[in-house]
Amino acid sequence: MSGHSKWSTIKHKKGAADAKRGKLFTRLVKEIIVSARDGGGDANSNPRLRLAISNARSANMPNANIEKAIKRGTGEIEGVSYESLIYEGYGHNGVAILVETLTDNKLRTVSDVRHIFSKYGGNMAENGSVAWMFEQKGLILIENQDLDEDEVMMTALDAGAEDFNALDDVFEILTNYNDLHSITRKMEQAGYVIKQAELTRIPQNTINCDNVAEKLLKLIDNLEEHEDVQKVYANFEISDEVLERISED
Repeated sequence: MSGHSKWSTIKHKKGAADAKRGKLFTRLVKEIIVSARDGGGDANSNPRLRLAISNARSANMPNANIEKAIKRGTGEIEGVSYESLIYEGYGHNGVAILVETLTDNKLRTVSDVRHIFSKYGGNMAENGSVAWMFEQKGLILIENQDLDEDEVMMTALDAGAEDFNALDDVFEILTNYNDLHSITRKMEQAGYVIKQAELTRIPQNTINCDNVAEKLLKLIDNLEEHEDVQKVYANFEISDEVLERISED
């Protein structure tokens, strides 16, 4: 999973678009609405909704906002209807890029995403062109507040985790796609504070992009900035030296 670990480090050091509070709340609200719409408004019987609520609370979203989003999803409150769509494309050096969106206007979103790809040196691709290069996994982040790394790792592996990585100030736990919810609960029961828990996509291989790092990151940053984009995945890595230089700029 070294490719994913490198990507996580890039995201962590660069600071993802989700670091912007307003943008984060918008994404979380959309996820709650869709989760409630597809699986019902009872978090106890809807794992996806339970996870969305947990992430919203971790981001300090007010309970009133969460409850309103659930009611919009179940139809108790009239609201916008969102559709989940995935777009695929290529960036510099042939890097595969997968863009997950939630939108109330498919034509607007596909036009905007295509424009971003074109403007920043990438291009859209047909459905299925790059999706096969990524494997769906569960991702759990635990804040490293003077925790014993070996102890956290053993607890995670005993709980059923597939992989463990120590980043700058968080521990990253990777799980089977179907085991995310159960392992998250086990880690919480063990007393660990979950910073983030979500379904993610892991690249099966990565391409070194030191020579186009800034251009590629600019493409991805602009995709992430779009209001309809939930997540962006890409199968590339950048050396520590180049990453440090970019982070300082």
